[in-house]
Amino acid sequence: MREATARRVTRGVLIAATSISVLAVLLVLAAWRNDHTINSDKGVATAEVLSAGALRSAVSFVTPDGVTHNPRLGVLYPTNLTAGQRIDVEYARADPDLVRVAGRDVRVAVVPAGSVIVVTWLVALPTLWIVRRRTVRAVA
Repeated sequence: MREATARRVTRGVLIAATSISVLAVLLVLAAWRNDHTINSDKGVATAEVLSAGALRSAVSFVTPDGVTHNPRLGVLYPTNLTAGQRIDVEYARADPDLVRVAGRDVRVAVVPAGSVIVVTWLVALPTLWIVRRRTVRAVA
């Protein structure tokens, strides 16, 4: 492999792996910020799961002032929910669209984000090693 090509490939792999890692960390930080916002002014309600998916679940709940809320972005930490289920939710009273399943927090996001980072580098490092090895062989 030519050195110029090897440099481009190496740079591309490093940029991609670093970008994915940074995005995973930002995801955890955003989840922590949302949890902090909810905890600082927490309301609790019972919600009905309208639709359930692996990445997004829609819920509907009524706040103590009698207003029904159906957060357009769904509920945070939606795993293992089923449509029709009744669950407890915690929400930010100042922003009832920011709602999470009661008892769940940022810890739910750490393992998946960490796994993404580990897998990314498990792919990137051997790729970098192969590129370096081919470049050394081509130069020698």
